[in-house]
Amino acid sequence: MRIVLDGMGGDHAPEVTVAGAVQAARDFGVHILLVGPEPLLREELKKYEDTSRITLVHAADWIRMDEHPAAAVRAKPQNSMSVGMQLVKQGEGDAFVTCGNTGAALAAALFTLGRIRGVKRPALTTLFPTLDGQALVLDIGANADCKPLYLQQFARMGDLYARHVLEWSDPRVGLLSIGEEAGKGNTLVQEAFSLLQETEAIHFVGNVEPKEVVQGQVDVVVTDGFTGNVFIKTAEATGTLLLDVLKEEVKKRPVAAAAMLLAKSAFKATMRRLDPREFGGAPLLGVNGVVIIGHGRSDAYAVRNAVRTGIQAVEARIVERLTHALMS
Repeated sequence: MRIVLDGMGGDHAPEVTVAGAVQAARDFGVHILLVGPEPLLREELKKYEDTSRITLVHAADWIRMDEHPAAAVRAKPQNSMSVGMQLVKQGEGDAFVTCGNTGAALAAALFTLGRIRGVKRPALTTLFPTLDGQALVLDIGANADCKPLYLQQFARMGDLYARHVLEWSDPRVGLLSIGEEAGKGNTLVQEAFSLLQETEAIHFVGNVEPKEVVQGQVDVVVTDGFTGNVFIKTAEATGTLLLDVLKEEVKKRPVAAAAMLLAKSAFKATMRRLDPREFGGAPLLGVNGVVIIGHGRSDAYAVRNAVRTGIQAVEARIVERLTHALMS
């Protein structure tokens, strides 16, 4: 398997992307096509001994995190994202992974790979930790403004990803809202509710509030990109706040500090369950190729896991499954 990795994607590229590429090639036995300005990547690659599974692909430019997405993709046709996705389109790579500018990745995917026939809007997807496991949330930022039909398609794509990539049996699909009752929510949610009720291909359980998501009462959470992005970022910030406050309060209490030492393994396990780096990247479902988008602040371990997510999607033939389901 050949995974194309954007060597210049993220806040700390190319250091962490090259390190992540080396880890992924070693741990998963895949071939990594590392895309970016070859002199920069080659210099970074010199730090590592075994690079036999890594091939450098030259791209003259890259898109910075603060650039306007679509404008930058058009102005820089030889950027690392577009060059990398072209490799996937031509069959030279099986999946594309980036931790760069999310909007630019979406624009490059649409310009280069295009949408699966029948898909109105692609959706950015992520795993969210719950009390008894994980939930799949989409959209988390690709589409700030949505129509009810888009949410219906998000539900179908999320259901297929959960079944075939995550291997969840009969996933429960919920619509994120401000109340569990059918009449709750804005016009978008109310109209989407009716569509989802009529969608026989999914196991729709109705509206869900954030507390139901956290409690693990739903497997696939459907929402528009604006709401989903706020939901995810608020949850991440709250988790960080709780951990920081706990550390601060423990430092004030010697007895509590001693108790923390005894519970060190439990706290480590808890932090790992909540660590967004463990979830890898967010699949961009609905484009005609496997595209995984990681967090801009990703370190090497997060890059490694983003590659793992791409491998899982390829092995599950998710693009073929979505194509068959949404065109039929």
